[in-house]
Amino acid sequence: MPTAGDRSAPRVSLHLLGGFRLLHDDVPVVVPRGLQRVIALIGLQPSATRSHLAGLLWPETSEERALSSLRTALWRLRQDPCCPLLTDGDTVRLGDTVHLDVDELVETAARVRAGELPPTAGATARHDLLPGWYDDWVLLERERLRQLRLHMLEELAGNHLAAGRHGEALEAALEAMAAEPLRETPHRLVVRIHLAEGNAFEAVHAFYVYRDLLLRELRLEPSAAMCALLADTLAPIRRATRREPPPRRTDRTGPPGAPAAQRGPNSPTGPGQR
Repeated sequence: MPTAGDRSAPRVSLHLLGGFRLLHDDVPVVVPRGLQRVIALIGLQPSATRSHLAGLLWPETSEERALSSLRTALWRLRQDPCCPLLTDGDTVRLGDTVHLDVDELVETAARVRAGELPPTAGATARHDLLPGWYDDWVLLERERLRQLRLHMLEELAGNHLAAGRHGEALEAALEAMAAEPLRETPHRLVVRIHLAEGNAFEAVHAFYVYRDLLLRELRLEPSAAMCALLADTLAPIRRATRREPPPRRTDRTGPPGAPAAQRGPNSPTGPGQR
């Protein structure tokens, strides 16, 4: 990466989250779609050999033809002074000055996993990898990064909760919930955060909102771990609803539970009894 004193080095950044964008000194570089695929794959798999790259980019052709297509694509890219690639033996990688947003997500997730609380972690990578691209290698990497971000947000919420920073914890949990509404872990975190703040109503409300969503969408109930979070809070309510009403008095000569006014005059306890 260029140093603070190196003003001549261009700032090149490659954005793959939310769509392909290549910027040279903050100016967008127009790249044909076919060459976008080459740059994106090299950015995502920097240690891959040329044969591996060619096989992923042109899986339906022979290896020889795929390698020929890769050589042609790399030659076309090198004609542009903004080319972000470097050749290193049998591999091709991004240049040392190129900033890749995917790397930022991976580094932030590693910091959160180590127990740190990066202030911008919640805003990192709110968009999927290359939406609208359906290559097999894109689909696999997209799901990997989606899971990485979800776990990062959940770990971030847990770290904030352990530190007593309930507002930040709730923000991270809600961010994860928005990314995957049916995923139970962020809902469970929201309940825990409300309970830690002493907000029993908010905790119960969050539980039943998720329960209704799960029943409606999947016909499933929340897990035992989710239900256990509110066991102590809901116990008095459940005991009250399960309590049976007191038994009503019955009379031998009238219907069960009939009041004394409905008893006959000659009943054992009626006015005719002497």
